[in-house]
Amino acid sequence: MATVDIVVLASGRGSNLSAIFEAIDAGRCDARVVGLVSDKPGAGALALAEARGVPTRVVPLPRGADRDAWNVALADAVSDLSAQRDVLLVLAGFMRILGRPLLERFPGRLINVHPSLLPSFTGHDAPRQAVAAGVRLTGCTVHVVDDGVDTGPILAQAAVPVLPTDDADALHARIQVAEHALLPTVIHWVAQGLLTLAPPTLTQAPCAAGYYTAPRFDDPA
Repeated sequence: MATVDIVVLASGRGSNLSAIFEAIDAGRCDARVVGLVSDKPGAGALALAEARGVPTRVVPLPRGADRDAWNVALADAVSDLSAQRDVLLVLAGFMRILGRPLLERFPGRLINVHPSLLPSFTGHDAPRQAVAAGVRLTGCTVHVVDDGVDTGPILAQAAVPVLPTDDADALHARIQVAEHALLPTVIHWVAQGLLTLAPPTLTQAPCAAGYYTAPRFDDPA
């Protein structure tokens, strides 16, 4: 059975990482987590990975630090964990914009999950943007990472209704349920060869030749 090795990048408590582990354990995601990198020393994702025996690295970015040097250190940490494997890099709540060192070292091998139906509501606090805009439907997107902000080719999406009573927190909680189903599914598709990722051109283009766009994943349950 095909299996893809993944290195996960996470900044927070690790709910998407936990969902990946659960999907692997249930046989719904043919993947092996070979490393976890965080920019936050106290991130919950680190404890989740360490409890499973997954090697971890922390690459903090202090205020005022040299961002170019940090990007190189981040790329070095991922390279160390990947140990020359042909890994897939999965951004699962990683709250930093990646620079060229990582994108160029792993071309076409980075995916991210974002809490909106891209191209709507890019960047920070997408659920709050959706509530403020008064839309009736939002969701989450798994996309390839390029050098823009949530501009890479879309791989799959899951729709989530915006309820009249929603505030940003309530909406985000329901979007996360969809993320937890969609992200492991996309990883599984990559493992099975149902999605083929091609190296991107670092131009912030919203779409690029060579990517397969998966069907919308409208019912994550």
